[in-house]
Amino acid sequence: MINTLKRFAALWLVLLSMQAAVAQQQQLQSPAQFLGYELGKQFSTQSRILDYVNYLAVQAPNRIKVEEYGRTYENRPLVLAYVASDENLQRLEQIRENNLRQASLLGGSIQGEQPAIVWLSYNVHGNESVSSEAVLQVLYDLVNPENAQSREWLQNTIVILDPMVNPDGRERYVQWYNQASNRGGNASPYAWEHWEPWPGGRPNHYYFDLNRDWAWQTQVESQQRLKVYNSWLPQVHADFHEMGAESPYYFSPAAKPFHESITPWQRQFQNTIGEYNRQYFDKNNWLYFTRESFDLFYPSYGDTWPTYNGAIGMTYEQGGSGRAGLAYKKADGDTLTLTDRIAHHVAASEATIKAASEKANELKQEFQKYYSTSLKNPGGEYKSFVLKSTANTAGNLKALTDYLQQQGIQYGYAANKGSVRGYNYLNGKTESIKLAPQDVVISMYQPKSVLVKVLFEPKSALEDSLTYDITSWALPYAYGVQAYAVKGRVGMSQTAPAAPAAAAINIEKPYAYLARWNGLEDLKFATQLMQQQVKVRMAELPFEMDGTTYEAGTLIITRTGNERLGDKFDATVRELAQQYGVQLTATNTGFVSSGADFGSGSVRYLKAPKVALLSGEGVSPYGFGEVWHFFEQQINYPVTVLNTSYFSQVPLQEFDVLILPTGSYAKVLDDKTLEKLQDWVRGGGKLIALESAVNYLAGKKGFELKKKDAEEEEKEAAKKERKDKDPYENLRSYAAREREALESEVQGSIFRVDLDKTHPLAFGYGDSYFALIRSADTFQFMEDGWNVGVLKKNNHVAGYVGQGAKKQLQDALILGTQRLGRGEIVYLADNPLFRGFWQGGKLMFGNAVFVVGQ
Repeated sequence: MINTLKRFAALWLVLLSMQAAVAQQQQLQSPAQFLGYELGKQFSTQSRILDYVNYLAVQAPNRIKVEEYGRTYENRPLVLAYVASDENLQRLEQIRENNLRQASLLGGSIQGEQPAIVWLSYNVHGNESVSSEAVLQVLYDLVNPENAQSREWLQNTIVILDPMVNPDGRERYVQWYNQASNRGGNASPYAWEHWEPWPGGRPNHYYFDLNRDWAWQTQVESQQRLKVYNSWLPQVHADFHEMGAESPYYFSPAAKPFHESITPWQRQFQNTIGEYNRQYFDKNNWLYFTRESFDLFYPSYGDTWPTYNGAIGMTYEQGGSGRAGLAYKKADGDTLTLTDRIAHHVAASEATIKAASEKANELKQEFQKYYSTSLKNPGGEYKSFVLKSTANTAGNLKALTDYLQQQGIQYGYAANKGSVRGYNYLNGKTESIKLAPQDVVISMYQPKSVLVKVLFEPKSALEDSLTYDITSWALPYAYGVQAYAVKGRVGMSQTAPAAPAAAAINIEKPYAYLARWNGLEDLKFATQLMQQQVKVRMAELPFEMDGTTYEAGTLIITRTGNERLGDKFDATVRELAQQYGVQLTATNTGFVSSGADFGSGSVRYLKAPKVALLSGEGVSPYGFGEVWHFFEQQINYPVTVLNTSYFSQVPLQEFDVLILPTGSYAKVLDDKTLEKLQDWVRGGGKLIALESAVNYLAGKKGFELKKKDAEEEEKEAAKKERKDKDPYENLRSYAAREREALESEVQGSIFRVDLDKTHPLAFGYGDSYFALIRSADTFQFMEDGWNVGVLKKNNHVAGYVGQGAKKQLQDALILGTQRLGRGEIVYLADNPLFRGFWQGGKLMFGNAVFVVGQ
C-alpha cells in the first residue's frame, strides 16, 4: 500500500512539473525574450517588429487584433494593432459604429457601453526610429494579463497602435545604421554612424514628409491610413517623433499659435495629458519642456489634422533622431542611449492611455458635443462655399471634389439658379454670384465643419507669427478653381445634375481632333498620347473655328503625321480622351476662320522629351521627391534619375530636358560643369531650375537672371551713409531676436502672380496664377529673357509676410525663361509641385517640361 502511494505521489509530481512546463511555455514572452536581445541594444527591422506584433495576436487573441490596412510604395505592409479588454475586442465593430454615431456620421442608436478610443502613431519619420522599438514594450505591457494597471485602463479605452507609419524610410535608416555602426555603438558624435547619408531615412519612398501629408493625402501611405482613421475618428491621437540629439523630451501643451477653431476644451485637455506626462517624467527625474516650438496651426500634421477632426491631437518629441544611434555623447558630457529614448516614449504612451482611461467620460461627452456643434451651430464667418463649374477648370474641380470625398467632407450642388453674395477668392471682393446647377456647394452645417473652415477660409487668423510651417493653404487657391465664401446658407441638392452631354464625334475619320489645355488631366492625356506614338501639335496662338474660340495651348492632333497608326489612331485618341475626361472636338479641315491654320509655323509639334532629373548630395531630397513623384505617380511619364556623384560624366546629349530641383549646388555645379551644361543648352537642351537652384544660377556667367536683392543692398549701403542715421538703430532686444528675424521671412503665403499668358509657360492659365511663396529670394526683371510670371505691388493674398520680405516680393520675377543658342533655360523660383498638393501649379510645371521651347 505504501509503495502504491509513493508511486502515485511520484506520478502526481511528474504531472505537476509537466503542467508547470506547459504554463511556462505559454507564458507571454517579453520583447527581449522573443527577439533575443534587450530593447535598446540594437535596431529592430520591420520584419522582426511585425513578427512580435503577430506573435502577441496569436498568444493573446482575446486582447489584441492585428490588421493590415495597406502597403507602401516598396510593398511593405502597413498594420494596426487593436488592443482592448476581452469583452470590447469581441464587439470592436459595434464600438466603431457607435463612435461614428456619436459624430453624427452614421444613423441609428448607440448600443452598449462605449469606451474612449486612443490612436497612437509611431515612426512617421523613418529615422526617428526609437518609437517603433518603444511600441513593442507598450504592446507587451497592454497585452500582458499579469499587468493589473493595463487591465484597468482597457476597461474604459480601446487603444489603436500603428507601430510603423513609414516603413520604407525606417528600413532605409536601420539598414544603413546596422551596417555603419560599431559593435554596441560608438557614442562619439564624430563617428560615421552619427552622419546619415543622403537622402536620409526621414521621408518615405518618394522622399515626402508624411507628417506634412495628413491633410493633403498625396502619398499612398497617407491615403490608406486616413481611410481607416476616418472610419474610427478617435478621441485622442498622439504622434511620436524625435528631434535634435541635444534636446530633452517635449510633450503637450503645445506652443502658440493655436488655430482659432481649436476649442477651449481641446486646449484644456492638452494640459491634462501634459499633467499625466509630468507625473511620469518628474518621478524619473527626466528633463522635458512644453509650450515651445511645436504649435497647432498648419492643418497637415499628425497633431493638427486629428484636432480639426475632433480629437485631442498631440506631438511627442524625443531628443535623438537619425543622429543619436545606439548611444550619443552630448555637449554636456552625458550619453544619450537608445534605451533612454525608448523609456521616455514608453512613459509618454502609457501616460496618454492612462489619462484617456481616467477621463474617458469627459472625452466621450466633449467629442459628441464637438460634432453636434459642428452640425447645428458651426463657427466661422462663412457658412457656405460655392465652387463654380466652368469649362476651363472642370478637371481641377473634379480633383477637388474627389479630395473632399477622401476627407469625408459632405458637399452638394446648387439647388436653384438664383443669386447670392459672396467673397470672391480671385479678386478679394464681395460680389453677387449667379448660381448654376453644376456649381458645387459645401455647407458648414455638417459634422466636419471645422475641417471645412480650416481648409477653405480665405485668410486664417494667425495669433502669433512665430509658427512652424506655412501659414496659408486655402483649397480654392491650391486647386485653381473659381470659388466664393458666403456668409449664409446656400440651398443645395445631394443629387448631382446631369453633366452636359459631350459633343458627339460624328466624323468617322476627322482631319484633326482638338482638345483644350486647362489642367493636369489634359497634360496626362497629351503625355499618354506621346507614349502611344501619337504625334501631338499645339497652337501657339488663339484661333477661331466654327464660331468657337480656342485659346493658345489647344492641342491639335492631326491625322497627318499619324498615318502609320491606321485605325488605331482614332481608337487611341478617343479612348485616352475618355479615360482622362478630355472633351474632343473633331474637324474635317485644317482651315480656321481666324488665327493660324493647322499647317502654320505657329502650330508646334510637341516632341516627346527624354527627361533627366538630378538627385544626390547637394539636392534637396524633398525637392527631388516632388518631381520624381510627379512623373511616376501623377502623369506616368518616364524620367531618368541621375546622381550628383557621377553627373559630370553623363553625356547630356542623351537627354532633351534636365531638371534641377531645389538644393545647394556650389559643389555640384562648378565652373567646368556649368560650362558643359550651357554648351548642352546651346545645342538644343532645356534646363529647368527650381527654387534655390534658380538662386544659384542667378548672376553666373551666361545666365540672364540676376538677384533682386543686389539692388536692395545698394539702397541699404546708401542708407548707412546718411548723416542723419539714428545712433540707436542697432540697439535691439536679444529676447526679440526670433520675432525680428521674421521681418525678412515669408512663411508659406499665397500671392497672385501676374502672367504673360501668351508665353508657352503660362498656356492654360489666364492673366494670373495663385502661388504659394515660401522664400523672399526674388529676381530682377530680365532684359533679354521672358518675364512670364511677376509679382507686382499689393499681390499678397493670404499668410504671414514680414515687412522686409513684403518689399522684396514686389516688382520681382518669379517665373521666366531664357533662350540660349538653340536651347532654353526655365527659371521656376516658385516651386509649383511643393508637397504635391498645389494642384493649380502642376500644369505650369508640365508646360515647362513639354511645351516651352518646342
